[in-house]
Amino acid sequence: MTIIDGKALSEKTLEKIKEVHGELQEKVGRKAGLAVIIVGENPASKIYVRNKIRACEKVGFHSETIRLDENILVENLLLEIKKLNNDDSIDGILVQLPLPKHIDELEVINAISAEKDVDGFHTTNIGKMMIGDETGFLPCTPFGVIQMFEEYGIELTGKDVVVIGQSNIVGKPMSLLLMQKHATVQTCNSKTKNLSKKLQKADIIIAAAGSPKLVKGSDVKDGVVVIDIGINRVDGKLCGDVDFDEVSKKASFITPVPGGVGPMTIAMLIKNTFESYKQRIKKSK
Repeated sequence: MTIIDGKALSEKTLEKIKEVHGELQEKVGRKAGLAVIIVGENPASKIYVRNKIRACEKVGFHSETIRLDENILVENLLLEIKKLNNDDSIDGILVQLPLPKHIDELEVINAISAEKDVDGFHTTNIGKMMIGDETGFLPCTPFGVIQMFEEYGIELTGKDVVVIGQSNIVGKPMSLLLMQKHATVQTCNSKTKNLSKKLQKADIIIAAAGSPKLVKGSDVKDGVVVIDIGINRVDGKLCGDVDFDEVSKKASFITPVPGGVGPMTIAMLIKNTFESYKQRIKKSK
């Protein structure tokens, strides 16, 4: 059994970006820039934003954090996004989700310039992903999982994959990217019947349901590859959607929580921002 070390792979990715960015920065006279908007006081969101800013610091990017009151009017939030769209020092913009209930998330996401949408949620980028147009940005968590498969030499072609979860952020794009790698994919959800039987036949399981220890040892076959995207807090401790102790006894590869997919999500955000930076440099010439 091999534990997929997302933290180590993330550090490796960031180190490569830091090196190339340093060379480019000297030539063009400016750093890559990432702006993060956070609305309200969600504790988890604060942690995620802090980790993203730290990643920027590691690779030498310019970063800005815009903190807004949770009762902000939608039009004022859109005005902040418009300013960043027009700011030449900013290559990537993300609005930390979730947003307060009175705000339409899709409206906000689509207000971000598709060329600066480094979270990969803008409908233009989702459409590009759908047709395999590589000029768009991929959603960071599914992108990070694909990078893990490539780094560890895990073959996807012809494999039976079960994705648990159908969110716009993870489940749906994850299934689509796997299909593009010629895997045979079943996308399951909370209403799926006989989930355990489906899991028992899977060569690869990707759990993104937000349900602690949903996947048990009895649900998987020997040699299965397991990617645990779930982040849950139980009795003050973080755990995933997979019962790691049980499932790791059968798995050929498995990600831990924490230290698995999470660091790769942030690394892909930095990678998307760097790609935007390079694209915008080309256009300015």
